[in-house]
Amino acid sequence: MSYVFATPEWVAAAASDLANIGSSINAASSAAAAPTAAVMAAGADDVSAAIAAMFGAHAQAYQAISAQAALFHEQFVQLMSGGATEYASAEASNVLAAAGQDVLGVVNAPTMALFNRPLIGNGANGATAGASGQAGGLLWGNGGNGAAGGVGQNGGNGGSAGLIGNGGQGGTGGNGANGVAGDSTARSGQAAGLGGNGGNGGWLYGNGGGGGLGGNGGNGYYQSSITGGSNAGPGGGGGNGGSAGLFGSGGTGGTGGAGGDAVGSQAISGIGRAGVSGLAGAGGDGGHGGLIAGDGGAGGDSGRGGSFTNPGNTPIDEGVNGSANGYYLFDVHAGNGGDAGLFGHGGAGGNGGYGGDGQAASVANGSGGYGGQGGFAGNGGDGGLLWGNGGVGGVGGTGGLGGTSNGGDGGNGGVGGTGGDGGRGGVIGSGGAGGRGGAGGNGGTIGVPGDAGNGYSGVGGDGGLGGDARLFGSGGRGGDGGDTGTTSFLVPAVSNGGDGGQGGWLFGNGGGGGNAGLSPSGAPFNIHTGIGGNGGDAGLFGAGGHGGDSRFNQPGGSGGSGGTISGKDGAPGSA
Repeated sequence: MSYVFATPEWVAAAASDLANIGSSINAASSAAAAPTAAVMAAGADDVSAAIAAMFGAHAQAYQAISAQAALFHEQFVQLMSGGATEYASAEASNVLAAAGQDVLGVVNAPTMALFNRPLIGNGANGATAGASGQAGGLLWGNGGNGAAGGVGQNGGNGGSAGLIGNGGQGGTGGNGANGVAGDSTARSGQAAGLGGNGGNGGWLYGNGGGGGLGGNGGNGYYQSSITGGSNAGPGGGGGNGGSAGLFGSGGTGGTGGAGGDAVGSQAISGIGRAGVSGLAGAGGDGGHGGLIAGDGGAGGDSGRGGSFTNPGNTPIDEGVNGSANGYYLFDVHAGNGGDAGLFGHGGAGGNGGYGGDGQAASVANGSGGYGGQGGFAGNGGDGGLLWGNGGVGGVGGTGGLGGTSNGGDGGNGGVGGTGGDGGRGGVIGSGGAGGRGGAGGNGGTIGVPGDAGNGYSGVGGDGGLGGDARLFGSGGRGGDGGDTGTTSFLVPAVSNGGDGGQGGWLFGNGGGGGNAGLSPSGAPFNIHTGIGGNGGDAGLFGAGGHGGDSRFNQPGGSGGSGGTISGKDGAPGSA
């Protein structure tokens, strides 16, 4: 049967008939041209000459119109002939496509019956909320993508490939529902859904799918009584990236969702207090690279910690603490980078998320809330066993701001997150650099003068350790410590720099130590001061790493030892 609305043979036959008609008309016009174009005058008088000239002019006009009509006819026939060719080509393509589908149906029938999986073809994407993608064909085909989750629902996992193909992407986690108002019917913010994991790449060749993003936690809601606002929901963690088989790169880990914001109570009289802000979602780990060759996937960043919102003119005697990435007993980490196999580089570690800000106080003598702790960064993945550099460590998250007071103490700034450690290098390859520590949050100030003071500055996070080399290669540099937040009150501490990695056992320089974090210029400080990281040692041949610089006249980090056979020692860091 025909797969188009026009039959190509009929269109071609019509074009041929039109061409024949045109030829006949052209022949008749040519035959009439000679006797009509030159009409002889019937007599020698002027009237006869004028009549003859008029007939000749009509004949010439007819010939001009006939020429234009012939040209139009020729073009029309060409278009119709070309249309017949296009119709025939389209029909042939449709027939071949249908035949190909029929062939694939026959080929895939046995594996569908035995394993409910095709031999060749891509897996279908998740069709409903939170559904996972289907696996790709056993021989060839990409995995389907996971569907995004509904409210508070986890995202679907990506489908895995077969022999050759890429893994599907993980679905995004659903956001948590916000809390519900009311003294007796109040409901806390809902926890967010997790991001789906990425599907694995093909057994022979293919990249792993990326992990899905975590959903954001639901916000708390206010109440009209003194009992306080409802708690906020935590953010969902990002999905892990899929791993590769023999050849291919690992998938990237998903970013964690943000924690929900806490909301105060709407008290008519008395003091309104807030619920607890939501914890941030952790970042997903990067997938491993191919067993033979392929880079590891990067780790996902962690989410932002929840803060606080005030529903109008609600009196707040003590600002609520910002949630984190580390709320008291819990620490939220970014995802670690994936390891490579035999050949390839390790994936970078994810960055820590921002800590939630502390809330300002609004009633007399009220104190500001504490800023939340910045998220811990992820570690870099190891390079390939035979060849490859280690992944760099992620950067620690910045601490949240301390809340402003109203005559009481300002809130303390949040502590910065620790930088991630660098990954280890291969037999030939350098170690990854350690990540920088996150900056500390600024301390809260006094909104209204009183007897109390500004809040403490948040201490920056320590720098991550540099990764070691194995046989040939340099050690990774240690990460610098994060800077302390600015404040006019006492600086409680200064962060430390990370140690440099060891150079290769046979040849390679040691990594330099990271510098200690900075503190506000001219601010008073406590006895806890930052020390620079130590330089890494070399192996048989190579120079030792330089030590990192310290602060407040503390001794600098020690320089690493030079090579046992040849190499200079590293210089110590400055005080």
